[in-house]
Order: sequence, then structure tokens, then C-alpha cells
Amino acid sequence: IFNTDQGVQFTSKEFTEILEQKGIAISMDGKGRALDNIFVERLWRSVKYEEVYLKDYKTVQEAREGLGNYFEYYNFKRPHQSLEYKKPYEVHFGR
Repeated sequence: IFNTDQGVQFTSKEFTEILEQKGIAISMDGKGRALDNIFVERLWRSVKYEEVYLKDYKTVQEAREGLGNYFEYYNFKRPHQSLEYKKPYEVHFGR
């Protein structure tokens, strides 16, 4: 299942045909329903503003490494206000 919002990049005929040809079910949140997926929306906002927009990746490999490092930081080193200043791994694993 490929779940997205209704962004134009996900609703285009070209994109949906690729998913259908590969037998992938398409699931889209309702229009104006950003709150349905608020945690993921907030994560991507953090990724963009704390990593992607600050870097000038020259290659796909650089982007992969940079994002990998960011997610390591985000999950294991960065305290989150919404988690009472705990790190996600602490909450997930009950530490």
C-alpha cells in the first residue's frame, strides 16, 4: 500500500499508472486532511528545515548519507519537546 496526501506529484496519471502496473494499492488522505497524518507531516517538516534545506547534496549517495545521519540524530540524540524532552528511541523502548 502506498499512502500519500493528495499532492499533485502523487495524483498525476503517470505516477498512479506506475503504482497500478506494479500491483501497488493506492491510498490517499482526504483533501485538507493534513491532521490525519500529523506526526509524519511534522517529521518531514523537521527533515526539510533541519537537514535538506541546509545542505547542497552533490550526489544521491551524499543525500542518502546526510539523511541517514539526520535520522540517527533525530531518533537517538535529539530531545523532542512533544516527548517531554525525551528522545524517540527512549519513548519507543521505554527507557
